[in-house]
Amino acid sequence: MSTSTPTSHAFDQAIALQPQDNNLFAGATSDTYQNMVGPFGGVTAATLLNAVLQHPERIGEPISLTINFAGPVQPGAFAIEATPIRTNRSTQHWLLLQRQAGEVVTSGTAFFATRRETWSEQQLSMPAAVAADSLPLVSRTERSWFENYDFRYVSGLFNPASPSEHDTGDTDTVLWARDNPARPLDFASLTAMGDVFAPRIFHRRQRFTPAGTVSMTHYYHADAAQLIEAGDRHVLGHARAARMHNNYSDQIAHVWSDDGTLLLTSTQVAYYKE
Repeated sequence: MSTSTPTSHAFDQAIALQPQDNNLFAGATSDTYQNMVGPFGGVTAATLLNAVLQHPERIGEPISLTINFAGPVQPGAFAIEATPIRTNRSTQHWLLLQRQAGEVVTSGTAFFATRRETWSEQQLSMPAAVAADSLPLVSRTERSWFENYDFRYVSGLFNPASPSEHDTGDTDTVLWARDNPARPLDFASLTAMGDVFAPRIFHRRQRFTPAGTVSMTHYYHADAAQLIEAGDRHVLGHARAARMHNNYSDQIAHVWSDDGTLLLTSTQVAYYKE
């Protein structure tokens, strides 16, 4: 499977890397994917994954990815070091470090493997949802990266302009999403899609508050063929929190293709302030 699609798409420009020597890749932040502080975390995670996808020693496909946001990524150039720390016959473990001005701003690990055909079963079903095209496009302009996604909310809309109308007392969100403009799904874009859910504290309180992801882990259930099958159509995401306590909150999210195939499970911990 190709690790990228035509470079005219803003997403591919945002995750673009130039190979250097000694497992190093050079990149630069994109103004179109800015968030509250630094770039949208999903694009940062996708960029680190892209370093492994481009690495000449890479085997297999991503099975899991953990990203730790150690500090804000500043606008401008950065370097990513992608080091294969153990390669077995069909599995491979990676250490990922993103640096700016000599400091680590993001760290991570990735596990890649060559999948083998075995008995398989999907336990978790996709939530009931009307078709994406039957729902209105929700245009969000609070952060620049929002404009790069087509969001269609099934339930759990975050709307600080009308907090009482949308406050259901829970943290659940179900929405259809895809790149805007539409782009065929691949491992990099799926990585970013797993982080399109706003912090759960926003949804619970129906207002903005300082918050951000500290650590995020993705589990990839899909292989390359299933991502090709998903095409550039919307995927369905469901996110929720179990507990928010003393500045930190968890989040668990799942992403399905429109035919009900579970593509990704994501967990993360986020800080928040009052």
